Amino acid sequence: MSEVTIKDRVDQLGDFLIEVFHVVGLFVIGGTIVWSAIGEYLIIMQHESGFASLKDILLLFIYLELGAMTGVYFKTHRLPVIFLIFIAITAITRFLVIDMKELVSTDKFNVLIMVVSIMILTIAAGFLRYTDNKYKNSNECFK
Repeated sequence: MSEVTIKDRVDQLGDFLIEVFHVVGLFVIGGTIVWSAIGEYLIIMQHESGFASLKDILLLFIYLELGAMTGVYFKTHRLPVIFLIFIAITAITRFLVIDMKELVSTDKFNVLIMVVSIMILTIAAGFLRYTDNKYKNSNECFK
């Protein structure tokens, strides 16, 4: 029978405290996302036009992706980078929708830069999805 040393107990306590911080932090982040999304939704519902604009819907998609990313991270303890790419694509698209006139008036290459950025992010997401599917079984050793 092996003896439990003080170092083992301190390590166990440290692991427990890290796990508690992890769970509490995720609940705080998740709650903040939900609170912000509900607040934004209530603002959208008060629009004088009576309907949500495309920029409003894209913002709600950003909140949805943030919530999904937090949920996946909560369950798996892994940060799905592809969700960050989806959020970036949606944010750039939203920026294009909202500020198109300003983008074109300052520099004609701004729109091209945004479109190329979306294309690069899309290729990166496709590459991540492809490598995730191809090497899914070999990643088991890293868990």
